Amino acid sequence: MRIDELKPAEGSNKKTRRVGRGVGSGRGKTAGKGHKGQKARTGGATGRGFEGGQMPMQRRLPKRGFRNAPFSREFAILNLKDLSKISDLDVITPEVLHERGIVKDLRDGLKILGNGEISRPLTVKANAFSSSALKKIASAGGKTEVV
Repeated sequence: MRIDELKPAEGSNKKTRRVGRGVGSGRGKTAGKGHKGQKARTGGATGRGFEGGQMPMQRRLPKRGFRNAPFSREFAILNLKDLSKISDLDVITPEVLHERGIVKDLRDGLKILGNGEISRPLTVKANAFSSSALKKIASAGGKTEVV
């Protein structure tokens, strides 16, 4: 096989339809757009949500909710099942988890969630804990510290 013998797979390359190239092409004159009107003109497509001049749905419905963006805090989350995999440490901090690559991005801090079980006593330092995580760490004989 040589490079000059290479061909695309059968049916993978379709020729583009050349519209407006004479009556004989079958798509001449109006180029398949019909006669006059908004859709026949350049840029004639209506925008998303346009309802023919009627007040669009997204403007008819009332606005609801509130997002406290400048003051919101987004935690990196970690479950107890991930903590139980660490066997060589007794004190676990967000910095150690970040150095080891267990938590990729600490964001505004670390929150420990209670999914999974923990079998040995650990001292866990984090920015936040879920109530189930607090109970499970305490029942295993461990301690929690809010940093």
